Amino acid sequence: MDRLFSLSATFLILLSLSSLSDVEPASFKLINKCRYTVWPGLLSGAGTAQLPTTGFALNSGKSKTINIPRSWSGRIWGRTTCAQDSSGKFSCQTGDCGSGKLECGGSGAIPPATLAEFTLNGAGGLDFYDVSLVDGYNLPMLLIPKKTTNGLCGATGCLIDLNGACPKELKLAARENGQVGIACRSACEAFGQPQFCCSEAYSTPDTCSPSVYSQFFKHACPRAYSYAYDDKTSTYTCANTDYVIMFCPPPYSSQKLLGRRKDGATLPLVNKTMMYISSKHASSASSSGVVPVQLIAGAASIVMAVLLYWPSLLPL
Repeated sequence: MDRLFSLSATFLILLSLSSLSDVEPASFKLINKCRYTVWPGLLSGAGTAQLPTTGFALNSGKSKTINIPRSWSGRIWGRTTCAQDSSGKFSCQTGDCGSGKLECGGSGAIPPATLAEFTLNGAGGLDFYDVSLVDGYNLPMLLIPKKTTNGLCGATGCLIDLNGACPKELKLAARENGQVGIACRSACEAFGQPQFCCSEAYSTPDTCSPSVYSQFFKHACPRAYSYAYDDKTSTYTCANTDYVIMFCPPPYSSQKLLGRRKDGATLPLVNKTMMYISSKHASSASSSGVVPVQLIAGAASIVMAVLLYWPSLLPL
């Protein structure tokens, strides 16, 4: 009888530990490698409760870990150039959520903004995640599952600073200096045309194709979402893991470090031959004959330059 009781007690303890494991939250570590403060924003998806924190300041070189329920879906992004005016209203020049406060409180990022998107514990118990430039771009971002488990668990993101190289028709300029680009809009936001927004007659994968503008993003950041139907090369899965989100990751060291991961991802995180476009000081053709993107007028010309110099980078 005592032995039966002991076995029953052991079973209940194991069952209890298993239940605790099932509900243990996911750990999200946000790291700011930018030379400036970033104000992360967090938005829960429809039908998902808002998190206890929906916005905070993250100083340069600092990190913060947030625990998020395993059933969560939503977005995380970085706001930049934020300040509080004399009336106490808080606002940011990029990624602002329009709440007027440090906390976004259920409001999403106003485009353009680089987005990390998640659906945790989705179909088959897998997490689905991506870094999206569909709503434009405002700062470099790297998303890394902390461990390799079921699924691909691939790192993804956009490691390059695209603001200096942004086509002039997409460029969002700083309020205090119209010559300085602080974000890069999507073609949908810039022009509002259905073929760029994948809407109306272009609302299916068969009718909405990549544009010269979305290809500008895709060539620089192959694993990131570049337009609405970029699923095949941009959505990643993992299971029961924690995540790191890094703002302004160093491209070269990140690429080298992550190259050791056996995560099954087929595309590179960044096209190494395009890392030069983050330089704000390129003013003439390099010795290799590459034309600095800053001197190329318009996204169509940018893509033509890519075709001319790096045909091997284009997807088949």
